[in-house]
Amino acid sequence: MDIGLQDRTVIVTGASGGVGRRIATAFAAEGANVVVTYRNARDEAQKVADEIGDRAVVVQYDQADPGAAEALVAAAVEATGRVDVLVNNAVAWGDMVPFDTVPDEEWTALLRSNVEGAIRLTRAVTPLMRAAGWGRLVHLSSSLVTDGVAGAEYYTAAKAALHGFSRSVAFSLGQDGDLLSNVAMLGLTRTATNTHIVEQVGQMYADRSPRGRLLDAAEVATAVVWLGSAANTAVNGQVIGLTGGA
Repeated sequence: MDIGLQDRTVIVTGASGGVGRRIATAFAAEGANVVVTYRNARDEAQKVADEIGDRAVVVQYDQADPGAAEALVAAAVEATGRVDVLVNNAVAWGDMVPFDTVPDEEWTALLRSNVEGAIRLTRAVTPLMRAAGWGRLVHLSSSLVTDGVAGAEYYTAAKAALHGFSRSVAFSLGQDGDLLSNVAMLGLTRTATNTHIVEQVGQMYADRSPRGRLLDAAEVATAVVWLGSAANTAVNGQVIGLTGGA
């Protein structure tokens, strides 16, 4: 099935590992050019690019840096001439500690990195998408926003902010062409980099699923690619749970 991604350019932030790695390779499998971003793990990002082949571009990107968004988009345009899809996957986690013990400078930095980073990059790609009359925005979030868990207050606050941002962006862009903005809300997902977490709490989350198991990164990536493709014309301004029903 042709889902309309051939020769389009997709930016996937935080693509050097975890879910981001599988999202990047899944877009490439549909014929897209993929901008693979990393903050520190250059070698891992290059492995993803090597797996993709000539369609990959590796760019360093730190969402906490106010100038990084414009530089990333400029690099993508220089390499491929366009930006059609943005997947805001990069994240700063923070420590799972009592929220009232976190120093002000730490929790405010966590909020700013996660919220402002995604917003800046969305703002940077929007003029290109408006000019082309086509674009897809997919912001990755977490089911912890609705489930809640002690110690993740600032992380979940940041992700919840993206829900509201994406919903309004969908209305802002809707009159300018085939431009869609959605949130993919992931549950606990098996990846190559979170085996320690899965070992600790994976069974608890698996028991909450109708399927009795966790999703893996490739399953989640398939859904993200569809949201970011031309095949999707109906889902817009929504928060889509990719949890296997948990």
